[in-house]
Amino acid sequence: MVGLSVGEQHFLKGGIAQDLRADGRKRLTYRPIYVETGVIPQANGSARVKIGGTDVIASVKAEIGRPSSLQPDKGKVAVFIDCSPTAEPTFGGRGGEELSSELALALQKCLLGGKSGAGAGIDLSSLLIKEGRVCWDLYIDGLVISSDGNLLDALSAAIKAALTNTAIPKVQVSAEMADDEQPEIDISDEEYQQFDTSSVPVIITLTKVGAHYIVDATAEEESQMSSAVSISVNRVGHICGLTKRGGSGLDPSVILDMISVAKHLSESLMNKLDSEISAAEACEDEDLLKCKRAGTLLTRLISFLYSIVSGSLFKVKKHNKLHEDCDILGGEMRIEVMRSAKI
Repeated sequence: MVGLSVGEQHFLKGGIAQDLRADGRKRLTYRPIYVETGVIPQANGSARVKIGGTDVIASVKAEIGRPSSLQPDKGKVAVFIDCSPTAEPTFGGRGGEELSSELALALQKCLLGGKSGAGAGIDLSSLLIKEGRVCWDLYIDGLVISSDGNLLDALSAAIKAALTNTAIPKVQVSAEMADDEQPEIDISDEEYQQFDTSSVPVIITLTKVGAHYIVDATAEEESQMSSAVSISVNRVGHICGLTKRGGSGLDPSVILDMISVAKHLSESLMNKLDSEISAAEACEDEDLLKCKRAGTLLTRLISFLYSIVSGSLFKVKKHNKLHEDCDILGGEMRIEVMRSAKI
């Protein structure tokens, strides 16, 4: 919890009222966004997102599972969030657990929609392998490394980036099996399919401070909020979910205005995230290419050194006439550097 003096509170609220926040931004301006993908090699997909001083990591792990009896034609997705006490002292103990559960529930609703599945950002049927028998279970984990406000939006962006980075192995299922038998499956080690994130929404949180609301609130600004509304919007501008926190009520007309603003901001935010994710993916591919090139050079170097040792380029002779010689081990052995065109 950020503690501000009375003077600091008046300064912060006065700046927001004049559309000039403490860090120089306008009310509806985001802090710089940084995205890095492939940060956890053991996961099927991962990403790190920094928005100002807020730093989070999301990872996606795909495991073979069994569809539930209520939805035999769909896979499963579970979201877990961990608010590290190193990010904020108040995250230690029960406070961190409650916040983690609150964030995980909001993100789960954002990705999976309501009970009917309406507004879902992830198509669970795409995770099905064999109806009623085999499916993919996606485990999405988020970790808060550093907290300076706007955690929900940052985690939403990190999960979107991690899903974009996710590659799921292709699976072959045995055709013949009894009704009560679990089918045999063959998971490919070479062929993968990228996860479709075209419907995955972004979350835009509008925080009301005084008589105005702002986006991407810092921790100091959140300490002075009366309420906050988080709206998830997909690429085509459809509202996928809405959550509110804070004790102060909001007039329906204000909520409708917030939704309109969120829809307007979602397009630019989505484009910014897409640009950052594409740049991060390109950087990751370039790093992999460098590693492959380094591996090829290392292989050639090893072959070259082996050829030297085996004598394919250099021949070791003892007490013969030499074109160029050097003493080895006190002159007992001599190395002749062959200059013949055959070498």
